[in-house]
Amino acid sequence: MTERSVGLIGLGIMGQPMARNLLRAGYQLTVATRQRGKAEAFAKENSHLGQVEAVETPAAVARNCRTIITMVTDTPDVEAVVRGQDGILTAAGPGSIIIDMSTISPRVTRELAAEAATREVHWLDAPVSGGEKGAIEGTLTIMVGGAETALEKVRPILEAMGRRITYFGPAGNGQAAKLCNQILVVGNLLAVCEALTFGAKSGLDLPTLHQALTGGAANSWALEVLGKKIIDRDFKPAFMVRLQQKDLRLVLDAAYENQTPLPTTALGHQLFSIIQGEGRGDDGTQSLARIFERMAGLESD
Repeated sequence: MTERSVGLIGLGIMGQPMARNLLRAGYQLTVATRQRGKAEAFAKENSHLGQVEAVETPAAVARNCRTIITMVTDTPDVEAVVRGQDGILTAAGPGSIIIDMSTISPRVTRELAAEAATREVHWLDAPVSGGEKGAIEGTLTIMVGGAETALEKVRPILEAMGRRITYFGPAGNGQAAKLCNQILVVGNLLAVCEALTFGAKSGLDLPTLHQALTGGAANSWALEVLGKKIIDRDFKPAFMVRLQQKDLRLVLDAAYENQTPLPTTALGHQLFSIIQGEGRGDDGTQSLARIFERMAGLESD
């Protein structure tokens, strides 16, 4: 075990490119997944990038590394990886640092951080924004909660995966910041869908409209990237509807707890539910445009 040893649990759409960037930065990786064989396949396919070892359990990762990154789907998944049988906390030694880069409940994050602290293990919640493209390019935005001293120890590790690293204070605050990001994401996407649907109904050429709007005050990442995908009828997922729904559920649960009305977010959540009801939960979030088009009487493929 060295300072260059890093563990990573979770090798999905985001986890795999993040792991590759750590290898390229010279870190020695220990990886594990909940899906049997996936970690072994990753290690075999990426051994040319650096030293990478696959193990079977989160506990084995913690025995190999003092810094352990988790990048899994939802709150129960993080709890299982951390608290469960052969979980990280069964093996992590004093001074270890857990960096949870998943998007999960701020409340549960605070509970996990407190539990880790009883074992003298530091917890950083460090959810990300930037999608698969940002993970591949190493340009993720990373929002961090937890002890600032722990953050400074692992900052070079985070810099191998992201470009903008922002500290928000105590554990849970990184997750709260990520939920703010998701509120804006869904609001922007709703506006893009409305604008493009209105433009189509008005007889405008949508590529020309997109070119004009991206040059003015209405521009946004959602318009530039997802708007173009909508026009091109590209509904392949960079971020799946079902994962967006998971994030919006986290937002609405947290908003209920602190009594914050979020009408636009709630509307987005309900409209995405239509897509899920059609069995399209694995489509990209830009497929929301189809719902607006159908409501406006436009043919939608």
